[in-house]
Amino acid sequence: MNEIQTLFKNVSLVTSAQIITNICAFIWTIMIARYLGVNDYGILSFAISFTVILGMGTDLGMSAYSTRELSKNRNLTKKFINNIIPFKIILSIILFIIVTIVLSLLGYNKLVIEVSLILVIENAFICMINFLNGVFQAHENQKYYAIGTILYSILLVLLTLITIFLKLGLIAVALSYTLAYLINLIYISLKINKEFGIPKFELNLPFWKKTALKSIPFGLSIFFYAIYFSIDVVMIQFLTGNYAAGIYNSAYKIISVFTAFYVIYNVVIFPLMSKLYSRNKNLLKLSFEQSIKYSILILLPICIGVYLYSPYLINLIYTEEYALASDPMQILIWTVIFLFINGVASSLLNAIDKEISVTKTYTIVAFFNIILNYFTIPIWTYNGAAITTVFSEILVLAIMLYCISKTEYKPDHSLIKTVPKLIISNIILGVVLYYINVSFWIAIPIGLIIYIISLFITKSIDDTDKYIIRELLGK
Repeated sequence: MNEIQTLFKNVSLVTSAQIITNICAFIWTIMIARYLGVNDYGILSFAISFTVILGMGTDLGMSAYSTRELSKNRNLTKKFINNIIPFKIILSIILFIIVTIVLSLLGYNKLVIEVSLILVIENAFICMINFLNGVFQAHENQKYYAIGTILYSILLVLLTLITIFLKLGLIAVALSYTLAYLINLIYISLKINKEFGIPKFELNLPFWKKTALKSIPFGLSIFFYAIYFSIDVVMIQFLTGNYAAGIYNSAYKIISVFTAFYVIYNVVIFPLMSKLYSRNKNLLKLSFEQSIKYSILILLPICIGVYLYSPYLINLIYTEEYALASDPMQILIWTVIFLFINGVASSLLNAIDKEISVTKTYTIVAFFNIILNYFTIPIWTYNGAAITTVFSEILVLAIMLYCISKTEYKPDHSLIKTVPKLIISNIILGVVLYYINVSFWIAIPIGLIIYIISLFITKSIDDTDKYIIRELLGK
């Protein structure tokens, strides 16, 4: 099986799981938001964002670093498993203590603290799952990741239904997240035992030190990435209250469903890029360029559709109580396309040992995001945070493309010529949908037909695309 077929097999597997997950996420997002109401949903949103930011301390970038190193040398698998697991357990305990102290000093009420601490435990489970899944990623085995993701998603829907039916409240909602991830962790741990044997925990301090130091660039990148993607909810809650945080996060949750494309591809593309870096640099460059092209080709029409039908989608998904979320969603939807391209670019830089560039990028953007949020949120509240998020993604793209332009993986002129063609195709789509002004469900098939015709008119499909299709078919 060639590299492209392997990539397609893994993408297909993860995509299938992600489709099921997205359906479940769509269901539990609606149920939780409607059940809690804007204010309590704002508390939950704050707790999730706050623990995501501090939760990076339980990983330190070790999951990404381990995936890269094991992609290059799978013989190190047991050594990483035996050492990283106990290391993460210790870090999780330390983080729990730190969060308790920080929230108490900041004067948050008992409910906020309790919900946050429950989600700290959930975050510890997530970080451990990410590491174990990263081991399977390095071995190009996405089956267990897919099954675990489906298991978690279905469980969370069921637990949410029970919570709502019994009217157990906000604490029970937070516990539902944690319990679902715990079962996912148990499942993936059993599969690790099956594939690589029961871990024999080691306290190899020199290895811990080396791994931690090597992981720092990845960890800082993830930390600052989490800041600029999560700090907005924290700052909205702090500056304007729970209601605004609930409105913003309800729009953001819908956007996160669309960003599943990024999650799917990033799970597969990073270990592949790491392997190709040492084996086939031409194919590595091809995978990078085509990833950019296909992200624009697939995601830009979705962005246009959501922008045009945002009010309808908000009313369909939530209740009229969340009608104000339409405006931030129209702004946030444009982050999807940048998020995907930036994710591919960061995967390339990490794979070619340029992780320091990624760290610097996210550090700069995190501070940019905080400063801009500080000025925009008091003026435009959740819309200000949405605008800041879009500008942050644009800044990430500019810096990363500059870094890549200094390497041998600088995109060819063919890609530069293709991007305007794709943009023109989508402008045609947007203009037609705007003027015909049909209902959302009728717009989907009409838009698809218009878009396909536009792609052929602009000649956006080239010989490379045809080659990849032949490779996928094994011809």
